[in-house]
Amino acid sequence: MASKRDWLDAGLSILTEDGAPALTIERLVGMLGLTKGSFYHHFGGMPGYKTALLDLYEQEFTSRFVEAVDDAQATPRARLDALMKLVVNDRRPDPEVAVRAWAMQDAEVEQVQRRIDNTRMKYLRAQWLEHSGDATEAKYMSQLLYLSLIGAFHVVPPVKGRALRQLFEFAMNEVPARQPKSS
Repeated sequence: MASKRDWLDAGLSILTEDGAPALTIERLVGMLGLTKGSFYHHFGGMPGYKTALLDLYEQEFTSRFVEAVDDAQATPRARLDALMKLVVNDRRPDPEVAVRAWAMQDAEVEQVQRRIDNTRMKYLRAQWLEHSGDATEAKYMSQLLYLSLIGAFHVVPPVKGRALRQLFEFAMNEVPARQPKSS
């Protein structure tokens, strides 16, 4: 018998490989070799499954990265560097592009994607503000870093690995750290 997590992992795989239209109960059942009854036992139906899948996506592709680098002992720049390394070195298939496409067609997914984007941007902005002490610079630098990441996944072929790491390093090294403004 498959666990709830098995069903969700299968959904992330389908979503990553073939997009939201391919995410059906029949496809999930076929992939796991189980019955629809098992699916309904765990989720009650497709709406419950979609909510659980989006919750997992948010946790796995946003919260876990922030939690992994959010060490109070580290400097903001060290946290940003650690975050960059985690994102660039993550070898798991990434459903980011598929979820963004899905968000363009589904209000619930759009709401989750908006929350994820806001969380990510807020974190980047806070780290850069603590690093530079300049709110305007933090606003623009966080947008530059985030939009570079999102865009890197949307060009063909996607920018990954070393090339993406070099892009981030170049951007972050172009803006020297300033002393925080005193109150």
